[in-house]
Amino acid sequence: MRIGELAERAGVSTRTLRYYETRGLLPARRGGNGHRVYGDDDLRLVRQIRTLQDFGFGLEETRPFVECLRAGHPAGDACPASLAVYRRKLAELDGIVAQLRSVREQVAAQLSQAEALLSDGPEPRCELTG
Repeated sequence: MRIGELAERAGVSTRTLRYYETRGLLPARRGGNGHRVYGDDDLRLVRQIRTLQDFGFGLEETRPFVECLRAGHPAGDACPASLAVYRRKLAELDGIVAQLRSVREQVAAQLSQAEALLSDGPEPRCELTG
């Protein structure tokens, strides 16, 4: 298939595919007429990259999954390097979740404090509401 068909089937732009080529994630094979030529394996590569990016993985983080597919494995996460990326991403996500929990607790504490101040005294006049 040509680049336009691959782009359409994968749900990406031709520009994205060319970028993947420059990054070494997608092979740049050309037919006798000079046009880029792709197969179903290339479609699997692009779909793997897009799925991981949709999950928040950076483009370079997709490389082990692409290499795993290129090596002939049935899935991009069937290789130890891919599993290592999963582990790093989970650790990163755990850190973000912990940080969000902390911020949530701080906001909840501020809300409780503000509500307590309002209930203890006369209702202050808010210039924004009249």
